[in-house]
Amino acid sequence: MQDTKASAPDRRRFVEGFLGASVLASLASFVYPVLRYLIPPPAAELESDLALAARVGELKPNTGKIFRFGTRPALLILEPDGKYAALSAVCTHLGCTVQYRPDLHNVWCACHNGMYDLNGRNISGPPPRPLQAYEVIVKGDGIYARRVHNT
Repeated sequence: MQDTKASAPDRRRFVEGFLGASVLASLASFVYPVLRYLIPPPAAELESDLALAARVGELKPNTGKIFRFGTRPALLILEPDGKYAALSAVCTHLGCTVQYRPDLHNVWCACHNGMYDLNGRNISGPPPRPLQAYEVIVKGDGIYARRVHNT
């Protein structure tokens, strides 16, 4: 009879510990995404300063193209007026890949509906910083994007 009395407090402590751990795990699962939203990932440095974005004639006016700038995606846009713009294609909110929306003439992140203008400035949604803008150089039949060093 004493064994059942002695095991009841042990079971109670086990259940209380299990419930306490469950509550802590639940709280952590709610707090972590909120912290990831409030504290965006740090902006990583790119390895190279120049990348071939496209060939002349490859893009039609009011279209965009994703290309590689080092190890990261970038976006080349041929604006309706014939000017080129090049931006990082990595959203500053959670690192999703952005795309050009010809119907809005803006850059759009599908993850959380963030919007940037063609200069990379964030104009709506949760992105905390603008996109990195690149200088566009047309040389021969190549269109190049070059990283601008802010000094």
